[in-house]
Amino acid sequence: MDSKKIITCITVAVILLFTGVIIGWHLYTPRTDFEIQAPGADNRPEGGARSIYDVQIGEHFMKYADVEPSSLTGKWTQFRGEKSDNIIVTAENINFSGSDYPILWTIETGEGYAAPVIYNGRAYFLDYVEALSSDALRCLDLETGAEIWRRWYRSPMRRNHGFSRTVPVIGEGYIITIGPMGHVMCCDPETGDLLWAIDMQKDFGTTIPQWHSGQCPLVDDGILVLAPAGEEILLAGLDCLTGEILWSTPNTINYDKSHSSIMPMTIAGKRTYVYIGLGGVCGVSADKDDIGTLLWHVSTWRPSTAAVPSPVQIAQNRIFLCAGYGVGGALLEVNRQGERWNAAITQQYNPRDGISCEQHTPIFYNNMLISVLPKSGGPMRSRVVCYSPTNLNNPLWISEGDETIVDGPYIVINNHLFAFSETAELFVYEILQQSMRLLKRQKIMDGSDAFGPLSYADGILVLGDDHTLMALKISD
Repeated sequence: MDSKKIITCITVAVILLFTGVIIGWHLYTPRTDFEIQAPGADNRPEGGARSIYDVQIGEHFMKYADVEPSSLTGKWTQFRGEKSDNIIVTAENINFSGSDYPILWTIETGEGYAAPVIYNGRAYFLDYVEALSSDALRCLDLETGAEIWRRWYRSPMRRNHGFSRTVPVIGEGYIITIGPMGHVMCCDPETGDLLWAIDMQKDFGTTIPQWHSGQCPLVDDGILVLAPAGEEILLAGLDCLTGEILWSTPNTINYDKSHSSIMPMTIAGKRTYVYIGLGGVCGVSADKDDIGTLLWHVSTWRPSTAAVPSPVQIAQNRIFLCAGYGVGGALLEVNRQGERWNAAITQQYNPRDGISCEQHTPIFYNNMLISVLPKSGGPMRSRVVCYSPTNLNNPLWISEGDETIVDGPYIVINNHLFAFSETAELFVYEILQQSMRLLKRQKIMDGSDAFGPLSYADGILVLGDDHTLMALKISD
């Protein structure tokens, strides 16, 4: 037999052998005593499978360090501070000299513009962790930046100029956050334990505005006040510790949720919640005898793209309104005769013709309205300005051409304006009678999109850009 026939025989034999092995492997049954069981008979716990969009608010918790109670007692309890005016009067000796403020700590964050509240030596902010598609309430030591604990939950979303936007609200026994997709979460500020949660989209039929939710929660007279602007409810008051709805305002005016936050005011002797929604401006009673009652509303001023700054009261019956993207500014007058209310826009102009703002709410201080003009503000765009409340078209004072803040935040501390530019440069001005004087400027970091609000307590100013949060020691 020649070699060619031998190779052919071996090849056929190998093929037959492996074919037999494969057939045998498929036919062989090692066990025959299996029993078919009904679903659930294996005692497996329920709830193991769910959609990635089925958000379980606050489901995860991580503790990082045991930290001794702080001796610090300063508080920055909510968006724009305790009185919602972004003004601080403190006994701390703030350093206004030319020397740079030292940086106490720096931490990396997810992309966004959230800012912290501060309470007894701790800072709390709602971050977004893109790698986990998660909102994360982070508790930090104010003096060192060390993370103490984190309460988080998966909330998948698409990036839209970053993720996080809001400032929590904190008080004795609670810290409450609103996430980019309208998830409201309440935790114990000491332990991080989850107390309750609400999904605005599911529970109120809220439509989340473009660029995610930017509304910050408000606590007034011990009650959490939200503006879900949903299918049926416009505003609602909730128990801070339980989440129980105590009162609500029917959404008869069909507003949608905006980025603007609710501002408490006293108008014509009536405590009022003023809210800019997508649809107009409204006032809701904050008095206990008729709390939640819609008092008035105006639809002749209604930003259609985004309403970001909140309303500012500049006189007993006058409210300043502004919005970005070319909307400009407006003056709202509210009058009362007995139980009848009348609200009307008495002045309206584009951003080139008067005071306006793109993102941050102007500050009314020392009988001046202080703002940063938007990019559409003409020759004075992106600069710090002061206007009289009786003349919203002609500025009292304008910062120099190289002192541009663009869309950065600003705050008043002890008769001084701290303004943080979009490119992470800090400007400090002394506020005079009808003007301001630059005292110092400090480049904090090589940052960009530094849009998040400023927070202050215990001589420490917390600020950051779109990927960083840091603390400066500004007191002696």
